[in-house]
Formats: sequence, C-alpha cells, structure tokens
Amino acid sequence: MKNIIAFAGSNSKNSINKQLAIYATSLLNDVEVTVLDLNNYELPIYGIDHENEVGIPENAQKFLNLIQSSNGIVLSLAEHNGSYASVFKNIFDWMSRIDKNVWANKPMLLMSTSPGGRGGATVLESAKSTFPHLGGNIVADFSVPSFYDNFKEGKISNQELDLELKKVASNFSKSLA
Repeated sequence: MKNIIAFAGSNSKNSINKQLAIYATSLLNDVEVTVLDLNNYELPIYGIDHENEVGIPENAQKFLNLIQSSNGIVLSLAEHNGSYASVFKNIFDWMSRIDKNVWANKPMLLMSTSPGGRGGATVLESAKSTFPHLGGNIVADFSVPSFYDNFKEGKISNQELDLELKKVASNFSKSLA
C-alpha cells in the first residue's frame, strides 16, 4: 500500500486548505494517508545567521524525512497577499537548506483554495513554476474558488468542481503506481 502525506500550507486551526487536502485524499484508493499539521513543526524564522550559529532545527529535518519517505504528496496552499503563507515559506526554506531536492521527485497533487473567486490561483502558479526546480513532480493541480460557496460538509458541493477534482485525484493515483 502506498503512503501519502497530506497537508496544508497554513497554520490555521480551521484551515480551508487542510479541509480540501483531506477531502482530496478521501478520493484516493489503496493508500495510507498521513495528515500533517504545520503547527506540529514549529521552527524559528529562517535566517543564515541562525543557521550558522545553531544549525538546522530538528523539526525541519523531521518534516523533510516524512516527505522523502512518502510515495506521494497532497498539498493545498493557502494564499497570503498573493504568495505562500509565512509558516509554509519558512518550513520550505529550512528544508531547502537540508536538501535542494525538497520534494524528492515524489508525485504531487498540488492545490489551493481561498474564500475569493480566484481560489489561490496566484500562489498555485508560483508553486507550479518554483517546485519543479526543487524536486517537485507535480502530476496534477487543482483550485477551488469561493471556498465557502463550493465546499460544504467536508466535501466539494459544486458538482462540476467535484467531478474535476475526482479526475485530478485519479490522475494522481495513477502516478503512484
């Protein structure tokens, strides 16, 4: 059985991106899913002076180990001011100091959502252009606009979007074989 890690690029306790990631994993067959929470991997703000004086924090290595030992990644990114949430950017920066091949060429379902009509499109496009340079093997991507209108009771309520995610999830599943 394949081991998938799923997480949101957010530290919100009620993260809509975490809800989306969990729903997406429910569409996958024959996988064991580990849902990660960035709140469990607290890190100091990345800085070269801190790295030189103290070294790499243990939590950065732990998180990277989970990525490297998985068979695939489901990641839904929160968008803050058109970019990554600071908590995600920070762990991403720390991990890249350990290994530039952060995503370890693992198949990745990359997503985003937001309350707004663009669904985190800006951060999703940024990740799609950046992650491949750092070992990102993005096999599928998906965005949900207007989260609170299109996601109810733990699933996508908009039939068209739900069908699209099911196709995307199927493509991701095929890449795990």
